Amino acid sequence: MHQSSLIESNINEYLKQHEHKSLLRFITCGSVDDGKSTLIGRLLFESKMLFEDQLAAMEADSKKWGTQGEDIDFALLVDGLAAEREQGITIDVAYRFFSTDKRKFIVADTPGHEQYTRNMVTGASTADAAILMVDARKGILTQTRRHSYLMSLLGIRHIVVAINKMDLVGYSEKTFRTIVEEYSRFAEQLGLKHITYIPLSAFKGDNIIVHGDNMPWYHGTTLMGYLETVEVDDTRMQQAPFRLPVQWVNRPNLDFRGFAGTIASGVIKPGDRIRVQPSGKESHVARIVVHGGDLPQAVAGQSVTLTLTDEIDISRGDVISTADAPAHTADQFETTLVWMHEDALLPGRPYLLKIGTKTVTATVTDIKYQVNVNTLEHTAAKKLELNGIGVCNLGLDRAIAFDDYQHNKDTGGFILIDRLTNNTVAAGMLHFALRRSQNIHMQHVDVNKDARALAKGQKPAVLWFTGLSGAGKSTIANLVEKKLHAQGRHTYLLDGDNVRHGLNKDLGFTDADRVENIRRVAEVSRLMVDAGLIVLTAFISPFRSERRLARDLLEDGEFIEVFVDTPLSVAEDRDVKGLYKKARRGELKNFTGIDSAYEQPENPEIRLDTTALSADEAADAVIALLKEKGIINGGDWSI
Repeated sequence: MHQSSLIESNINEYLKQHEHKSLLRFITCGSVDDGKSTLIGRLLFESKMLFEDQLAAMEADSKKWGTQGEDIDFALLVDGLAAEREQGITIDVAYRFFSTDKRKFIVADTPGHEQYTRNMVTGASTADAAILMVDARKGILTQTRRHSYLMSLLGIRHIVVAINKMDLVGYSEKTFRTIVEEYSRFAEQLGLKHITYIPLSAFKGDNIIVHGDNMPWYHGTTLMGYLETVEVDDTRMQQAPFRLPVQWVNRPNLDFRGFAGTIASGVIKPGDRIRVQPSGKESHVARIVVHGGDLPQAVAGQSVTLTLTDEIDISRGDVISTADAPAHTADQFETTLVWMHEDALLPGRPYLLKIGTKTVTATVTDIKYQVNVNTLEHTAAKKLELNGIGVCNLGLDRAIAFDDYQHNKDTGGFILIDRLTNNTVAAGMLHFALRRSQNIHMQHVDVNKDARALAKGQKPAVLWFTGLSGAGKSTIANLVEKKLHAQGRHTYLLDGDNVRHGLNKDLGFTDADRVENIRRVAEVSRLMVDAGLIVLTAFISPFRSERRLARDLLEDGEFIEVFVDTPLSVAEDRDVKGLYKKARRGELKNFTGIDSAYEQPENPEIRLDTTALSADEAADAVIALLKEKGIINGGDWSI
């Protein structure tokens, strides 16, 4: 069922030619019901990539699910989900492979609905080209603009604006020209340059494979003609500086140590001088090893193992660069983020950042602005909601090697992952390192934490009291500090209300402000632990993510989570400050337990049931835990 006659006359020659064909990855995108799935179905049908049983199934499905009357509904070749067939829309990203005599193709059919914009980003992240579908009857819509903006962000260099359903507007040249003029003005604002406009009918087949007779006024390329001849990005990436993100340190025996990965860009040969980043150490390539032997040269897209002439400490996630044009290194960046999760992005909350083969902890330190994709206006934002696009400052817990995304997608693109659920929550593009990341360095000090702790005769730690308002956190923490002070321990109590009178007086009680409140307290606690103190904090700290942040700032054993477990009904009955009554009357917004969630600790070091323990008994239980953990054991302090 293929166009090539060789498949019947000389199968070996056909397979040989097929192996060496170039591969084009492209997406179809645009608004709902613009005909994306129908177009792909038509391409598969016209390229003769369907078996007889698939054709028979499509004809049967067209009668059951189709939207084209008695005609074949080509969209059903792609819309595989039952929900998609019932609603006549695409929800997930559907990938399809097909080929012609000239080229192989992988096409991603991306959904048009706004709530599935994140799926479009997924499909576009590896695409060389894009087909932006426009319904000739409707013209340029909001989602057309949104997808266009995302294409500009993601660096898709080749775009076809496929003005579809021309059969439903009488194949009007005027309609086509009007849409071309409107889109051209918008594309100029985005800086999109390589745009081809094609009028077509995916349903009837006009200008898909051949021109047909319905639009004699159009003299440009057909869609298939464009796809078969457009430049493939792999050639361009071979001309870029060499980058190899190390995926695996290959050590099969004592005599071999190689560094395996897929070449992201450039060309490498034995003898070339390389630099390992972020360490900056240099060496030369000794061998390029693949299955079956050594190569005299390797290029972008190949998976190889490099051996070096020097013994250098290299780990998974490091990047091997050419020495004369190395990647940049930094731990603070300006980035663009596309938020892809129902729970909003909150600055200050820690996430995992995965770039290439490297995974580090990342925090959005500031949202500089959010982009309105309709007007391209920059607006202020304290958080990013689902499908929000924002330019943000990002801080990492260590330096990484990177390139500007516009120059190298593999070493400039990343995802953010929720640390608790492991969900991917954002896709991002690195722009440049912040200048302060290059100017600020850790200063060595001779008197360190161990020396300060030794002088005080105690192990420094943070006792992190968490629980609902009215649970008794401040009362118990105050009693614990009194008992420690009586023993001559060096302590400091950070209380939620007291801190909000000074350090955090500028913060409110939105989720974003609460995250920042706890982030600041966690950083202050770390400094106090470095001073050798036993720090007690009494904050609701309702979110697990922020308590995890505070824990991760410290060394193992230095963070002790104290869950003051008091049922909401008991805490509300106490209501010493009258806050619950105000919240119930609607006078206090975002009050934990009423209209804002409290996420209970899953594995606290100690749980204090205040329905069974008095405040004094609870304090004694904490003191006993400190002795058990050796924080105040009074033993040998030769640290």
